[in-house]
Amino acid sequence: MTSYKSVLAGKYPAKAHAQKVVEYMKQQQSNVGGILYLEGQRTRMHEDNDQAQTFRQRRYFYYLTGCDVPDCHLIYDISTSKSTLFIPPLSPDEVIWSGLPLSPSEALSRYDVDDVRPSTEVNSFLVSLPVKAKTAVWAIENQVSDHVTFLEFDRKDFALVKEAIEESRVVKDQYEIALTRRANEVTADAHKAVLKAARHAKNEQELEGLFVQRCMAEGCHEQAYPSIVASGENAATLHYQNCTDPLEGRWNLLVDAGAEYHCYASDVTRTFPLTGSFNKESRQIYDAVLRMQAECIEMLKDGVLWDDVHSHAHKVAIDALLEIGILKGGTADEIFKARTSVAFFPHGLGHYLGMDTHDTGGHPNYNDKDSLFKYLRVRGKLPAGSIITVEPGIYFCRFIIEPYLKNPAHAKYIDQEVLNKYWAVGGVRIEDNVLITKDGYENLTTAVKEREEVESLAKQ
Repeated sequence: MTSYKSVLAGKYPAKAHAQKVVEYMKQQQSNVGGILYLEGQRTRMHEDNDQAQTFRQRRYFYYLTGCDVPDCHLIYDISTSKSTLFIPPLSPDEVIWSGLPLSPSEALSRYDVDDVRPSTEVNSFLVSLPVKAKTAVWAIENQVSDHVTFLEFDRKDFALVKEAIEESRVVKDQYEIALTRRANEVTADAHKAVLKAARHAKNEQELEGLFVQRCMAEGCHEQAYPSIVASGENAATLHYQNCTDPLEGRWNLLVDAGAEYHCYASDVTRTFPLTGSFNKESRQIYDAVLRMQAECIEMLKDGVLWDDVHSHAHKVAIDALLEIGILKGGTADEIFKARTSVAFFPHGLGHYLGMDTHDTGGHPNYNDKDSLFKYLRVRGKLPAGSIITVEPGIYFCRFIIEPYLKNPAHAKYIDQEVLNKYWAVGGVRIEDNVLITKDGYENLTTAVKEREEVESLAKQ
C-alpha cells in the first residue's frame, strides 16, 4: 500500500476534480460549455469590531482549487480545461500587519492550476475570454460578488455546478483518502491522550482543551466540528456543547471529537469509564454498542444499502436490550416493527465524511414518516470510494424516553424498573470512519475501542 505521506507529497488534484464535475454536468444536460466560476470565502469582520472572523474556506471552491486562502476566485474553461486562480494583490498597508501574502508564483507552484492572477483582474479576464467560452457561466447562487459581472455570457446557471460538486465529492480519490487518513491518525492520538488523562481531570473542558492541544501539536490547527465532551447523563444529549461540568461522581465520559487536516474531517467517538473500569450497567451497554458497530462494519462493501445496515444496528440493539432486561414483553421482531428501539437509538447510523463532517451527497429524507429512518443522513447504496461514519449508540435520555413510557404501544415493551438502573450510564456511542471498497471496507480509524484495552488505558 502506498503510504499517505507519499501521496500527500503531490498537489491536491483540483483539475481532476474539475473534470469530474464537468463530466457530471454533461450527464445531466446537453451542450455544457463555457466556464465554471467560483469564489472562495471572503474575509469577514466581526460585527462592530475591527477583527476578522475565523476563516473557513468554502468547500465548493476548495474542491476545485485546493486553495485555502481568503478572497480568491476561480475561472475554469470547460473547452480547454484551463484553470485560472485569482488571488488578492499585494497591499502595502496589509503587509505591515500580516506580512507578505502568497505571491502568484508561489500559488502556481503550490496549487493544481494553470495560471494565477491578481483578483483585481477578474472582470477584465471575463471580458477578454474567447466567444466559445462565453456561451455559458456556471456559478453558485449567492456566492458571486456584486462587482463581478456576467453580462458578456449568453447563459447563466446558478444551480448545476453546486449539485455536480456535491455529487462528485461522494467518491474520494487517493489524495482525499490520504488527507482523511492523516486526520484520523492525529485524532486517534488525541483520543488516547484524553483517555489516559481522564481519571485525573477535574472537568470536561480540561479534557476538551487537551484534545485540541494534541491536534494542534500534530499539525491540525482546526477541529472538524465543536468537540462533544460529555460526562455522565450529559452523554445522553447527542450534540452536547456545554463541556464545562465537573467529572466527580460521573460513571463515564463520551468524547466525540475530530481533527481537520487541510480541510478534510475526521469524526471519531469513544466512550470510556472515568473510574478506570466500567461498572456492570455501563459494561453491558458498551458491549452492546461495540457489537452493533462490529456487525454493521462487516456488512460494508460497494453497493450495500445503507438503510439495511442501519436497520441491522437496531436489531442488534434490540437483542442486547432484551437480554439485559430493559426491553421485554415481545419478540425482537415485534419490537423492531413497533420502532420502540428508536427511544434508545434515535439518530442515524452514520453519514458521509469528507470536507464537511456531514458531507454532501447523502440525500437524507428528514420528512420520512418512519421514525427509524427520519434522521438517517445517507439513503441509498454506498459506492466504493465513499467514506462513511459508523456510529451506533444507546442512550438514556429522559426527554426522549419518557414519552415512550407514556405511550402504551411502546411502554409494554419497556421494563421501567430495570431502566431506572441505567440513567446514569448517560449514553454510549462508538464511531469510526470507514472507506468503502469494491469487496469490503477499510477502517481508517485507529483509536482504541476494545473494552479491555480501553479500561487498561483508563486506569493509567
